Amino acid sequence: MRLFFRISLFCLFFLGIFAANHAEAAVLYFNPSSGNYTVGNIFTVNILVNTEGVAINNAEAVINFPNNFLEIVSISKSGSIFSLWVEEPTFSNSAGTLSFNGGLPTPGYKDSAGKILSAVFRVKKEGSASLLFSSAAVRANDGYGTDVFKTGVQALFNLISEEKLPPEEKLPPEEKLPPPVVGKVPEAPEVFSPTHLDENKWYSNNDPEFSWSLPSDVDGVSIYLSKSPTSNPGSIPDGLFNSKSYENVEDGIWYFHIKLRNSYGWGPITHRKVLIDTQPPLPFEIEVQKENPTDPQPILNFETTDELSGIEYYELKIGEGEPFPAESIKTESYKLPPQAPGKHSIENKAFDKAGNYTSAFTEVEISPIETPIITKYPKRLDVGEKAVLEGKSLPEVTVLVFIGEKGKEPVMEETKADGGGNWAFTSKPLEKGYYEAWVQAKNKRGALSLPSSKISFEVDLPPFLKFGKIAIDYLTTMITLIVLIIGLLLIIFYAWYRISIWRKRLRTETKEVTQAVYSAFRALREEVQEQIEDLDKKPGLTEEEKRVRDKLQEALDVSEQFISKELKDIEKELE
Repeated sequence: MRLFFRISLFCLFFLGIFAANHAEAAVLYFNPSSGNYTVGNIFTVNILVNTEGVAINNAEAVINFPNNFLEIVSISKSGSIFSLWVEEPTFSNSAGTLSFNGGLPTPGYKDSAGKILSAVFRVKKEGSASLLFSSAAVRANDGYGTDVFKTGVQALFNLISEEKLPPEEKLPPEEKLPPPVVGKVPEAPEVFSPTHLDENKWYSNNDPEFSWSLPSDVDGVSIYLSKSPTSNPGSIPDGLFNSKSYENVEDGIWYFHIKLRNSYGWGPITHRKVLIDTQPPLPFEIEVQKENPTDPQPILNFETTDELSGIEYYELKIGEGEPFPAESIKTESYKLPPQAPGKHSIENKAFDKAGNYTSAFTEVEISPIETPIITKYPKRLDVGEKAVLEGKSLPEVTVLVFIGEKGKEPVMEETKADGGGNWAFTSKPLEKGYYEAWVQAKNKRGALSLPSSKISFEVDLPPFLKFGKIAIDYLTTMITLIVLIIGLLLIIFYAWYRISIWRKRLRTETKEVTQAVYSAFRALREEVQEQIEDLDKKPGLTEEEKRVRDKLQEALDVSEQFISKELKDIEKELE
């Protein structure tokens, strides 16, 4: 009995040691687990598991990363040993965490480099960053879900700025790259930028984005953004990706360097230029140059510079009007088109080659020339007459005459003042309405006066009447009315005459019809009477025959009375 007890204890001790070893078999780790990465660049880290000979079917973990140094751009399950996910992989840049919980069916996985997922990190600032498994579990494929997690190996990365790159990383490409194997290494990628389409054009967007195609055999991408046109992005891959974006890049001429790697090595480098200018041109002032106070076309002088991309053009706006066509003003001096008297606000925008602009403001005041006056004008006009206006102005100026019906858009016409300042104007024939008119002077340089006082007059019909566009006076109207009345009387008399003839003819015909009806009816009556008399001569008339005789006699009498009455009524109507 004691021997059995000792053997049992030994077996339990042995199973406990085996279970303990079995329960601590799996290791979670990162690849790569170290390296130097430049601020602004991205790199890919794979999360792997080494089962140390134990078959597993599940693993879960929470990974912590310093979110002030790193941020996750994306995560991928591509190539994972897990096909089932209890919880989809998620990350939080604000919390600095990455978590997953995945598994696979029996017989599970048993190897030393099982990829669970990958994460793409972006370097935010210079410093040192580590990735840690804050909690983890790896479960064996033993039917009990035994946790066989042993340890999680941390990763430590050195994050450096461009200025602190190792000397070998700044060597020109020809001093760093071995001679390429023709037809073997990847070709230099063609880089496209949706934010900076033309590499020779300046842009105010300082968040450039780049994209390129990845051949199927490429297993690594190395990128670098610098101000040197010949920088080498280095021989350490930043991951496997086909796009890259940067934020808040400082102004200047930049170059995006990229090369691809396959099993034969690194290919040649593509250097994609990016021109960034977010600063507007320097402030400036507008100087107004006029020959005299009435000069309608002052000259504006202005000048500024843009320290980076340079001045592209100026855009001018007068008052509330539309800006002059873009890029119409290329010089630093501009003569305004003729301006009306008064004060005009001026805004001038200087645009650099990236589209940034600086505005300058000023005010131009144009004094008017002497205002002309109207000395003679009609008080009233007949329809179809012309308005004649006369007045005084400066000698040899053009007088602009505005004339039109009140409440409607006036017509502007011109006349010329003589050497004494006298002018006259004759309008076109006018239609009925209330009119107003005023004048304004313009000299040879285009300077204008203020509008004169308005005059008004009426164009009316009396003593005229108007039919369409033809005016007829009273005498013509009276004669026309008399002729119309006489004609109307003649028409009435002729109509009465024709009606009288028609009535006489109708009476005659009616009498003839009446006589014919009477004759026909008498003949009918005589025939019916004969038939009745024949019936009466027959001896022994039956009651039915007597009833037919009496009905015929009654119908004949009623018909004779009705026809006689109607014929008499017709004769009365025709009398």
